[in-house]
Amino acid sequence: MNEKFIFAGFGGQGVMLMGQLITYAGMFEDLEVSWLPSYGPEMRGGTANCSVIVSDKAVASPVISFDATTAVVMNLPSMDKFEQEVEKGGKLFVNSSLIERKSEREDIDVYYINANEVANELGNAKAANMVMLGAILEVTKVVTPESVLKALAKIFGTAKAHLIPLNEEALKRGAELVK
Repeated sequence: MNEKFIFAGFGGQGVMLMGQLITYAGMFEDLEVSWLPSYGPEMRGGTANCSVIVSDKAVASPVISFDATTAVVMNLPSMDKFEQEVEKGGKLFVNSSLIERKSEREDIDVYYINANEVANELGNAKAANMVMLGAILEVTKVVTPESVLKALAKIFGTAKAHLIPLNEEALKRGAELVK
């Protein structure tokens, strides 16, 4: 296994958290991982993306360029920038709640996930990233949802532990969207 992800969107959409969760989950599953964040000029509201590699072999470099196995785009500028960086046969996950444009690629698998609508149905708009992550986990099987929830508990700590059930439900709802 050698999965190379790009997570991209506006700051505040949780793209860094998605990457961190897969990275921690990979460590819990004894996989080799890397996480490389990149921020635009502003934090919240500016552009943000991260590269994540999950492998069963040592990761030589955390840099991904033009050969991501999976890209996750939460807004249109991210789709415009990263759609072409997915390798042939790869996967593109599109937040169709905010992106009306369809992919121009015919050589990749594209998943349109209405992440914001589902998060709003769950009562928390901030859970859109977890809806998307649930779809990603279901399709890629890169790590288990159980490992992601373990990672979420580690990142949230006791202060935000009350949010774990909502996030667990968001993961399940995202997975249902692609089954």
